[in-house]
Amino acid sequence: MEWYQLETEKIVAELVTDPQRGLSSGEALSRMEKYGPNILAEEKKEHPILKFLKQFTEFIILVLIGAAVIAGLLGEWIDALAILSIVLLNGVIGFMQEAKAERVMEALKKLSAPSAKVMRGGSLTTIPAREIVPGDIILFESGDHVPADCRIIETSYLKIAEAALTGESHPIEKEPDALDNGLPLADRINMAYTGTNVVYGRGKGIAVATGMASEMGKIARMLQEVKAEPTPLQRRLAEFGRLLVYAAGLIVAVIFLLGILRGEAVLDMFLVSVSLAVAAIPEGLPAVVTIVLALGVQRMVKRHALIRKLPSVETLGAATLVASDKTGTLTQNQMTVKRLFIDTGEDIEVTGTGYAPKGEFRKGAEVIDPRASRAMQQAVRIGVLCNTAELKDEGEAIRVIGDPTEGALITLGLKAGVDKATLERDLTFIEEVPFDSERKMMTVVYKGEPTWHAFIKGAAEKILPLCTTILDENGPRPMTDEDRQAISKATEEFSKSALRVLALAYRESKTPLEVHSIHLLERELTFAGLAGMIDPPRPEVFEAVKKARSAGITPLMITGDHKATAVAIAKELGIYGPHDLAITGEELDRMPHDEFMKELPRLKVYARVNPEHKLKVVRAWKERGETIAMTGDGVNDAPALKEADIGIAMGITGTDVTKEASDMVLTDDNFASIVSAVEEGRGIFENIRRVVHFLLSCNIGEIFVLLVASLVGMPLPLLPIQILWTNLVTDGLPALGLAMEGIDPDVMKKPPRARSEGIVTKSLLWVMLLQGIFIAFCTLAPFALEFYYFEADLIKAQTMAFTVLVFCQKFHVFNCRSEWTSVFKLGVFSNRMLNLSVVIILSTQLLLVYVPSLQTIFKVVPLSLFDWAVVMAFSIQPLLMMEIVKWVHNRRTINR
Repeated sequence: MEWYQLETEKIVAELVTDPQRGLSSGEALSRMEKYGPNILAEEKKEHPILKFLKQFTEFIILVLIGAAVIAGLLGEWIDALAILSIVLLNGVIGFMQEAKAERVMEALKKLSAPSAKVMRGGSLTTIPAREIVPGDIILFESGDHVPADCRIIETSYLKIAEAALTGESHPIEKEPDALDNGLPLADRINMAYTGTNVVYGRGKGIAVATGMASEMGKIARMLQEVKAEPTPLQRRLAEFGRLLVYAAGLIVAVIFLLGILRGEAVLDMFLVSVSLAVAAIPEGLPAVVTIVLALGVQRMVKRHALIRKLPSVETLGAATLVASDKTGTLTQNQMTVKRLFIDTGEDIEVTGTGYAPKGEFRKGAEVIDPRASRAMQQAVRIGVLCNTAELKDEGEAIRVIGDPTEGALITLGLKAGVDKATLERDLTFIEEVPFDSERKMMTVVYKGEPTWHAFIKGAAEKILPLCTTILDENGPRPMTDEDRQAISKATEEFSKSALRVLALAYRESKTPLEVHSIHLLERELTFAGLAGMIDPPRPEVFEAVKKARSAGITPLMITGDHKATAVAIAKELGIYGPHDLAITGEELDRMPHDEFMKELPRLKVYARVNPEHKLKVVRAWKERGETIAMTGDGVNDAPALKEADIGIAMGITGTDVTKEASDMVLTDDNFASIVSAVEEGRGIFENIRRVVHFLLSCNIGEIFVLLVASLVGMPLPLLPIQILWTNLVTDGLPALGLAMEGIDPDVMKKPPRARSEGIVTKSLLWVMLLQGIFIAFCTLAPFALEFYYFEADLIKAQTMAFTVLVFCQKFHVFNCRSEWTSVFKLGVFSNRMLNLSVVIILSTQLLLVYVPSLQTIFKVVPLSLFDWAVVMAFSIQPLLMMEIVKWVHNRRTINR
């Protein structure tokens, strides 16, 4: 049996402890040896060197390292060093971006209370929380952290805030009685859990689980068990790298064999094969993709999204679902009074959200002055005076100290011009009778001159029977059956709207009130009104949900809160439709897996769930092949965040644990920022696709240059050093320029790309192939013209081919800005970074051709003005050809 099901006597016997005296020092020491300290076990840390070396484990990187080794063995040291430099640069960038290692366990440890009050040997003593052992008797009071999982055995109006663990937005009132079987964490009201906070009252508990055996420890273990999977981008680049290497290997083998059969020297053909391999593999691709992602990260920071793991940027763009926690993510985590019921039938709407004292009181479309209504003023006064909470203005936000429900009533008072400090000037506080679960009400007594006042708030079904009169604008009058029916109907309507309903009542007496007798005090009350409150949705979330849906992204709500409240908020936000379903964690446990998978597409709201349920939901959607993003702020969200394709933590309200388990942190806790991040992620993927399009079409051109030359028996038009320079430098910088291309305005009107969709689609592959062949033709033509027609030296012909290739590719980069939109329509000068990179590369090429020391390294000779005319004539052809193709394509599209 679970601890919450057992009576106190059985727990005392089971743990061999004394509720009054606690454990002896010797017994505590013995148990410390048996159970270990009350801390969370650390996952073994990965050494920074090992983490750095892991940057070089991707397939394409390993191939590049192999190519560098071969080049070195052949004595091509410049080639080898160039390849290794780019590989190292890629590793350093990746390592620096991921330098913040996962400190999940350290963050969890921060949540553990540093000290605790326990009974040891009959004396109350304060000890470090790490020394608590099962069987310790722990005392709590308002403001304390709970240091271990405890079974509550005594309470005095004890309330504990458990939102970080269970997602429950209201503090839970604790009771010592045993409970029935099968209750979720949020409903185990006789338990207190590690890392939660006492917000009201006092209590005593027996420590039943410490360290890794606690609920917090279970979450820590789940985090350790969740293995990180490669992101879609990592998978695609790995597959892509393999495909390139296999294709290059096949072409190299064919060319090598053809050369041998033609009688060429083995060594010469081996050098040609190495050149082909260098041409086939885009050496700059890993580094450029890493830099594209890093640039995207910088842009996303400006949109309040902090990316912790680089490849996650692209994963965001592929998200098909966003599973969001309710409390503090979709809602503000600030209780707000939305409706008032007074004067038998007056239903008043209160505007404004959160604890900011801004809002209006409306009756229908009419704005009313709350100070003009005697009944409303009295109802508001009761809420303000029957209250122990405080509001603290922290500049950027207003924080409630105490119960959020009471914070909402103070805010209501400020909106109505009622301030507690002002009211108490004419009153003397006498007594408070705190809320308890049996009475379900709270009473405070004040003494005025000459009247004594009792102000009561609580559950309508408890307060209404105690009322004999009702307040209207003319003062108290006898309460009728019609009044009671109207109040009950209003209570029901408020509840159906997922509002938490509090009744407000008072009693006045010329003689002293019986403060020591609850039954004599809480009687003959005058009903003043009802207050309906809710943790309201964030205003910006409505538009964010619409935008997500238009982008083909399905929003889900996963929360520890009650089902009715969750569904009401989900309906209001547009997450939950007429044909959708909601399910509780308990119902999920009872549902067979096959049925769950069948109903999964209709399940939009998951309520009263624990961490295991959240993991189950995330895994089920992944099983269906969806790319799921999970948002959250509480400790209870951390395992699911780590399991999800992309975990999104809240930066302000989120716990350290959640942030460390996440891939992305929202710095403004704004759900709308997720949609912005998805938009940015999609834009980044499109830019990666542009980069791949440019680099591969250029590489295909280089392959065909060498392939055709080998097949027809030409000398090598390009040398390995020239190919390497083209691949790593002259292609790399413009590729970065492409990465700066702006986001397509219609990117969020398209559905998410399929999980199976690669970076290179079939249509793009054909386009790249044709473009590559045309670039090869433009490069071979001046080479053949120079070598065979003008009978120039081989080095001169190679210089022409090298220069045309570089210039050709720089004109071609403008083709890659858009698949079918003309560069002139996009604006030739709209991408300044791209234009600057092209100018730098073309200027650098001039230096290579005319600086003697560089001529030696790159094996080139100076060119004449006529040569440059030939170079420009051939180099501009790819741009002119694609502009014609785009024009024809667009004309056909218009005619259709």
